[in-house]
Amino acid sequence: MKRTALFVLLATAFVSTAPVIATAAPVSASQQLGTPSRLVFENSTRILSTLEARRAEFNKNRGALKQFVSGEFNQMFDRDYAARLVLGAHGRGASNADIAKFADALSENLMQRYGSSLLDFNTRLTVKMRSEASIANGRATKVSTQMLRQGGEPIPVDYLMHQVGGQWKVFDVLVEGVSFVQTFRSQFDGPLSRASIAQVAADLKAGKLQAQAKTQ
Repeated sequence: MKRTALFVLLATAFVSTAPVIATAAPVSASQQLGTPSRLVFENSTRILSTLEARRAEFNKNRGALKQFVSGEFNQMFDRDYAARLVLGAHGRGASNADIAKFADALSENLMQRYGSSLLDFNTRLTVKMRSEASIANGRATKVSTQMLRQGGEPIPVDYLMHQVGGQWKVFDVLVEGVSFVQTFRSQFDGPLSRASIAQVAADLKAGKLQAQAKTQ
């Protein structure tokens, strides 16, 4: 569940944080007015609803699923900034072209490995918007939510967002406190110590390296 949830959240930035039919759990006025929180709810609702409505089509046509998810991912997720954070020290001085290659290869590898799990994921979830707080000296915002499941403990999911060209975009997702950025930074530290960013990106694209959406 947790591994699938992490990929789902990364692949679409919001896909598993809202119900298909149910509305969000009540929150205070101060919690529901912020633009980042509103985007989390509105986009997740739209994406999940689309996945549910087009489930049969996507089961038959995985290319259409990939196109849909990639479009949402590109729209809502700041891939290049997230890639720089994942690369950490290995990305210092790297060209924008190499950063983009790594970002593309990572997202494509994740889609190849876990994309079909989107169609098996439990969409009957309710989101509870918990809080919205300014972080990093006002340069970013943290939106804290919970995924509520029948018969299960709530799953805390936090989104780190910042503005890019006047638009709010996600650059990190934390599921039960586990960060996407930290997960993949640890995973690729070894390969990046032995090879260039371009080579690691090429190995990811060729399937010689596999991204593991682990939460532990």
